[in-house]
Amino acid sequence: MLILKAKTLAPIGHGFFGRPGGVSCGVYAGLNCGPGSGDLREHVLENRRRAMEALGVSGLATLYQVHSADAVIVTAPWEIGTAPHADAMATAVPGIALGILTADCAPVLLADSKAGIIGAAHAGWKGAIGGVTDSVIAAMEELGATRSNITAAIGPCIAQQSYEVDSGFRERFLAADPANDAIFIASNRAGHFRFALEDYVAQRLSRAGIAAVDRLSADTYAAEDKFFSFRRTTHKGEADYGRNLSAIVLK
Repeated sequence: MLILKAKTLAPIGHGFFGRPGGVSCGVYAGLNCGPGSGDLREHVLENRRRAMEALGVSGLATLYQVHSADAVIVTAPWEIGTAPHADAMATAVPGIALGILTADCAPVLLADSKAGIIGAAHAGWKGAIGGVTDSVIAAMEELGATRSNITAAIGPCIAQQSYEVDSGFRERFLAADPANDAIFIASNRAGHFRFALEDYVAQRLSRAGIAAVDRLSADTYAAEDKFFSFRRTTHKGEADYGRNLSAIVLK
């Protein structure tokens, strides 16, 4: 099992899980933790159980992610199929792992270890520009966290060299802030650029005034043996893809 850790989140229990170590087969081979995939339900449940066993807890809450900037407060885990439609969450309750499912988007885990408040966010480009990281910080503050005590880590996501976009995509970001030009480089195709999602999410977190931001800089697209990737699956013409899990929990 591949579990990446971030120094900024110590001593809070957390893990950015990779693809190895699960029971799924075929295009889902490995630790596919996404109930929204077409994988066998029993395989997904076993993979999620294994991930939670590695964290030393049993309760896992994952959202019905919709690429929004919406955040919810978690007081108890819910059953699969009844999850809120949102892309961020926060809790002060020990024993509930907050899980984010990704396959190129950026998973963000956050903690105020002094206050005992944690958060998690799914930051694809839509959620990121929409302010999902601001929303999760606000949700943590609602529970009693202090912004200057919050630390964050950005887990495995698609890297700039793997993320080609068109000029219309770039214009959305320039319209929001001309300084966003710095997160694009020219591609070798005319009218196309390469977008640094991790850099953009890190900038949003830093500008929010939190204490520290760690970046794991692991490219989901390039490392097929380590991570699931929606874009890689699309380029290969595969029918579906697995989801990587990132989770954080108060012990």
